[in-house]
Amino acid sequence: MINDYFLLAFNSIRHRQLRSWLTIIGIIIGVAAIVALISLSLGLQATIEEQFEAFGTDRLLIAAQGFQGPGTQSEGITDEDVSVLERMSEFKAISYGSTRPGEVEFKKEVKFPGVFGGKNGKELLESSTDIAEGRYIEDGDDNDALIGSRVANDLFDDKVRLRNKIKIAGKEFRVIGILEPVGNQHDDNTIYITLEAYREIFGETNKVDFISAQVKPSVDILSLQEEVKREFERQRGDKNIDVVTPTQILEQIGNILGVVQAVLVGIAAISLVVGGIGITNSMYTTVLERTREIGIMKSIGATNFDVLSIFLIESGLMGLVGGFFGVILGTLISLGIGKLSTDAGFKLLVKVNPELMIFGLLFAFFVGMISGSLPARQAAKLKPVDALRHE
Repeated sequence: MINDYFLLAFNSIRHRQLRSWLTIIGIIIGVAAIVALISLSLGLQATIEEQFEAFGTDRLLIAAQGFQGPGTQSEGITDEDVSVLERMSEFKAISYGSTRPGEVEFKKEVKFPGVFGGKNGKELLESSTDIAEGRYIEDGDDNDALIGSRVANDLFDDKVRLRNKIKIAGKEFRVIGILEPVGNQHDDNTIYITLEAYREIFGETNKVDFISAQVKPSVDILSLQEEVKREFERQRGDKNIDVVTPTQILEQIGNILGVVQAVLVGIAAISLVVGGIGITNSMYTTVLERTREIGIMKSIGATNFDVLSIFLIESGLMGLVGGFFGVILGTLISLGIGKLSTDAGFKLLVKVNPELMIFGLLFAFFVGMISGSLPARQAAKLKPVDALRHE
């Protein structure tokens, strides 16, 4: 019996293909938008998590309040604050530094990439980057520079290679290393030098933008976090320094992405609602066109349940077909955007998610059935005598 329901519903859709496809397009657009947006947001979250995992979660990150990341300027942290951490036995390694855009000249061509000056920067870089050529910069390499992949290959008209000379704020540096692409434009577009060289060329003496302090394995990082906050407050007499763990940053980013994802999916769902309304309208028209057919079916023994089932399955099939093509389109869109982002220098991990695809299909099917429920109910309630009189 159920096979007959599906066969009748399928034949009805096949006999009015143009109207059916125009109705299905609304579902395709809605499902495609939802699948693409969820895939992209999950890919962005996976990309961020991958970079933090490479960086390591066994460390405290310290920055003055108001420091918004590389390329911005802040006030507050000094070498004396670094000394507070160096006196504590719970840390395995402490790296710190400053960053800002700088004037860089190569073969008489001038650009303004990011310049990072670090102390003990090798430990920090080794944990989050890979070397393509040469070696990492170390303390004492005050006339040498390590460059990101975009600085080497894309920033200037000519590619920068090992042992080439570049000028940063008028001072000459020798390139001793080139990094593998990290996956974001800032890191790949940065030049790394020692903190001493950085302070010399930019005229800074005691300023630090941020500190990365690696914690020993046996130490409770959350307890140490509170202790460090108290030490800074005791020494400085204020609370204008942020002390966080990479895990806490990931949680904050995850919360923000969750809100953004919910808003975007909500907006995309509007098109799915419009598609559902289109199914409702199409099914009402179908009921009117097939009124005599419904009367004939009932006169030869079809029950209200039979008629209801046929029309519900028909609307559900339209939703399912729309969901199928919507899932394919949404997946292709997300993969395409992921590739374009990667080609543009921003790594975005977008993968095919089978659970999301199944959800898209089932969701579209149920939207179709719900949208067709009222017309199906109207069809089921038709009396055979009245239906047979219909012209």
